[in-house]
Amino acid sequence: MQKPFAITLDPGSSLANKTGSWRTERPVYVDRLPPCNAQCPAGEDIQGWLFHAESGDYESAWKHLTKDNPFPATMGRVCYHSCEGACNRAQVDEAVGINSVERFLGDEALKKGWKLPAPEAETGKHILVVGAGPSGMSAAYHLRRLGHKVTVKEAGPLMGGMMRFGIPKYRLPRDVLDAEMQRIVDMGVTVQLGTKVADIAQTMKDGGFDAAFLAVGAHIAKRAFIPAKDSSRILDAVSVLRSMEGEDQPMLGRKVVVYGGGNTAIDVARTAKRLGATEAIIVYRRTREKMPAHDFEVEEALEEGVMVKWLSTIKNAGDGALTIEKMKLDEKGNPQPTGEFETLEADSVVLALGQDVDLSLLEGVSDLEVKDGVVQVNLQTMMTGHPGLFAGGDMVPADRNVTVAIGHGKKAARNIDAWLRGVTVAPVHKHAVATFDRINPWYYSDAPKTIRPQLDIARRTSSFDEVQGGLTESNALFEARRCMSCGNCFECDNCYGVCPDNAVIKLGPGNGFQFNYDYCKGCGICVSECPCGSIEMEPEPT
Repeated sequence: MQKPFAITLDPGSSLANKTGSWRTERPVYVDRLPPCNAQCPAGEDIQGWLFHAESGDYESAWKHLTKDNPFPATMGRVCYHSCEGACNRAQVDEAVGINSVERFLGDEALKKGWKLPAPEAETGKHILVVGAGPSGMSAAYHLRRLGHKVTVKEAGPLMGGMMRFGIPKYRLPRDVLDAEMQRIVDMGVTVQLGTKVADIAQTMKDGGFDAAFLAVGAHIAKRAFIPAKDSSRILDAVSVLRSMEGEDQPMLGRKVVVYGGGNTAIDVARTAKRLGATEAIIVYRRTREKMPAHDFEVEEALEEGVMVKWLSTIKNAGDGALTIEKMKLDEKGNPQPTGEFETLEADSVVLALGQDVDLSLLEGVSDLEVKDGVVQVNLQTMMTGHPGLFAGGDMVPADRNVTVAIGHGKKAARNIDAWLRGVTVAPVHKHAVATFDRINPWYYSDAPKTIRPQLDIARRTSSFDEVQGGLTESNALFEARRCMSCGNCFECDNCYGVCPDNAVIKLGPGNGFQFNYDYCKGCGICVSECPCGSIEMEPEPT
């Protein structure tokens, strides 16, 4: 999106009726960082691609979006859209449906067969990526765009990583995931499935790789000691969700108890209902307010008949039953036992207590630091202590979600490219965030957020059909146009129209405006009438 220009003064001007000497402050055009952009872990220029979408140029919007994130159709379904939580529009009526427009663009691309660009030139460098999940495939995409040869080695039988093996089909249809993964392969990325890297140093030496990006997902389920009889059926959530990708679905029984409070626990409980469980009960040690699962997922689970035992913990498991103890929170918010017990019938117990990463491939690599089960990296470059070895996603200290992982892949790719060229990536200067107090919202009429359609409850609990629907073209256009372009001029001409001194000069479509300070008397009307807050007053230079 084009930005406005600051004026270049002509000290020799001899214009009549000058008013510049009256001023103590002068208006200046500024660029500010939209709060949605500032919040996005994948580093998307959200305001930039919405600018194209609101004009109906969806292909340009998709191309702008995929400069940062190659998976819009996937992310439009599984991203937790923290950008919407930061959206200034929420203080006017409701946040812009950024995630729903992203999904529309992604689906439109799949429908019309839009392709990702091939590299302009080949560098001759060969990069190894370990893991074909969101972080690994994001890195592969960005590295390929930069002209590098990329080989991805994936231990599993299919691409997608935890997007495939940790997110159920009712949230992410596999044809969507497969299509967006294949589009990266079509750029010339080589993916070797069923190929586990046991020794990264030896693999790099044997393959003659110039650098490597490690993106091994957290596939190892954490366990908890629960006294249980031999006949007790105790499973882990990762295995249950992974088995859903095979032909033989897991046999969980009619009464299923899930132990945990994260999004994975919610996914397993909802999966159990779809597999025919009459009861799916989540046992969680704290209250709903303390639950790490996202509230909208909890709400959907409750709608589908999933029950939750708050402030409860499992003490032991027996033949077809288990004992839970009620808890209470102390003054610090930590759960404490009460000595009150309850018996629940259960055909199976599924543990959803988090996952760990298999780091065995790093054995023998020098200068690596591993702490709390993850590899320590320079978070500015994503490089480990071993030169040329980068890591991201679940392997490094960060929030574990798809959007963060995709952002890691992009950042690592850019720094791998720089490292191979013997340079460093210059820090990106970021403008100040365009906060709500800097915009003038009275120009925006109420336009409530478009609600995405949902599958009816009966079908949700009896099939793995996708729960959340997408927007139509007219809805997507409406939603994109709700963007207020916070902090950046979109050439509405307000400043030009309201200036009493005719001191605003139009520079032509896409070029913004400039001030003629010979005529501007610093009244500030332009500032108060700029909808997006891209003008501010600054003291007159001395």
